[in-house]
Amino acid sequence: MHEHGNGNARRDDAQPSRIGVDQEFLSLERELTVLFRRARANQGEMAREVHPDLEPAAYGLLVRLEECGRLRATELAGYIGVGKATMSRQLRALEELGLVAREPDPADGRAWLVDLTPEGRSRVGKVREARRARYVNKLAHWDRGEVAELARLLQQLNRGMER
Repeated sequence: MHEHGNGNARRDDAQPSRIGVDQEFLSLERELTVLFRRARANQGEMAREVHPDLEPAAYGLLVRLEECGRLRATELAGYIGVGKATMSRQLRALEELGLVAREPDPADGRAWLVDLTPEGRSRVGKVREARRARYVNKLAHWDRGEVAELARLLQQLNRGMER
């Protein structure tokens, strides 16, 4: 115990070690950096598999539409984290490639609903199925419970990052 100037005694071990706590977060940061770097590279590869002229950043839009169905352009922009102008540009490019179609929102004539075209749905579905098969192959030696736990933890992380 050490005596502080105010006469109060404090135990040295009363505070958790900053080094030990920080080390866990440094390890997490390092592993996430590797994961994100690989994910960006894979996103570009998957985008090209959907269509050779598809921008890597637009791949996430297509996946979101496949998962959710028709969405307002503003919802997509919010989900991806881009402004209206960027979203409009990306959607125009996706329309020109024949992957999405826009239609006026019947609930609000000023808004647009976006959905995959049949061609877009087919292409995205094939790429996602191939990616899922790669995960199955790469993680075949993992216990399915471990895979489920990893998915649960990543979902927890993603939800925490949204706040």
